[in-house]
Amino acid sequence: MEDTPTNNRTTESTNASENLGRLLTNIGGGVLRYGIVGILLYYGFFKFTAEEAAAIEPLVKNSPLMAWLYQFLSVQGVSILIGVSEIVFAVLIATRPFLPFVSAIGSLGAVGMSLITLSFLFSTPGAWIQLESFPLPVTTETGGFLIKDIFLLGAAIYTAGEALMAYHAAQQRAA
Repeated sequence: MEDTPTNNRTTESTNASENLGRLLTNIGGGVLRYGIVGILLYYGFFKFTAEEAAAIEPLVKNSPLMAWLYQFLSVQGVSILIGVSEIVFAVLIATRPFLPFVSAIGSLGAVGMSLITLSFLFSTPGAWIQLESFPLPVTTETGGFLIKDIFLLGAAIYTAGEALMAYHAAQQRAA
């Protein structure tokens, strides 16, 4: 194909949009990765307070996956255990620039954590209410707080996949 001014403009336009797409994807991936790191650190450290321990108690006590923890630990102890888990996952996820495989492990931990938190939507009494004027159940304040974990789940899945691809690419370069 002959280089013409039209072909050059099309190629330049394609390259520019591809470069912009790559830039936006990289920025978005960073926002997802370090956004989840920030959220996990924030709520992880918050779990060390008596207020947060009391706030999550009804969620954990009604969970068939987690209620058993109260047989071994106090309300504050369970909250601290959850907080430590969140902090550990955050630190592992943050290692992506130099330890992508470790970061993937942290992200997979966050996937599990998010799935457990989302299960509270179904095990916590009062997470949903029915309104006469709307045909579907509506979340209460508690349910609204929990439903955010859909986005955390998506971010954790994305960061796990991206970190595993980076690990694989590094292994290929080293070979």
